[in-house]
Amino acid sequence: MESAVVIFARVALMSVTLSAAGFAFGQDAAAPDPTVDAMERQLETGRHERLISRIAEDGTFITGFTTDGCSGGLSAGWEYLSGRFPDFAARHGTRPPWEDCCVAHDRVYHSGGVDVADASESFEQRKAADLELMSCVVATGVRRSAELQSEYQLTESQVALLYEAIAGLMYRSVRLGGVPCTVHPWRWGYGWPECR
Repeated sequence: MESAVVIFARVALMSVTLSAAGFAFGQDAAAPDPTVDAMERQLETGRHERLISRIAEDGTFITGFTTDGCSGGLSAGWEYLSGRFPDFAARHGTRPPWEDCCVAHDRVYHSGGVDVADASESFEQRKAADLELMSCVVATGVRRSAELQSEYQLTESQVALLYEAIAGLMYRSVRLGGVPCTVHPWRWGYGWPECR
């Protein structure tokens, strides 16, 4: 069975390899692309309109805030991994080091934004929340860089690349999986009743 150190090193190597192969991560991965933005906007506008209509219905109320940490099984998987590998838990904790970023992101997703007037504003607030999640994960890597460089004999740029990879993948995941008016518990506006 591989040690946690070997697993972490493999993830880092995979990230570097994907980047070298041209797979875009980090800030560049989410840089505004007019084509992607227009496509996302077109696909989501009706869903944002439905959410706003649902919120405006008489008798509709928001539930109390809940969070699963980092969705998609990331927090649960991290907890499982740390339970199986005590060295991993000792070095990296039992929760993802960027979990606070996910919880802050969940707070915005729970409400579906603040004082949203129309579908366009809802779309923009969701995208801003997703970009903030990505930035927060990258910042976590900056804070942990010296520790990870020492622990795994990585360079500062390798640690940055690893965290940009993680942040870029998380960003793309929430952009794809977090649209409003789905049955998913992590959807935009998940604190409100499901759309009709």
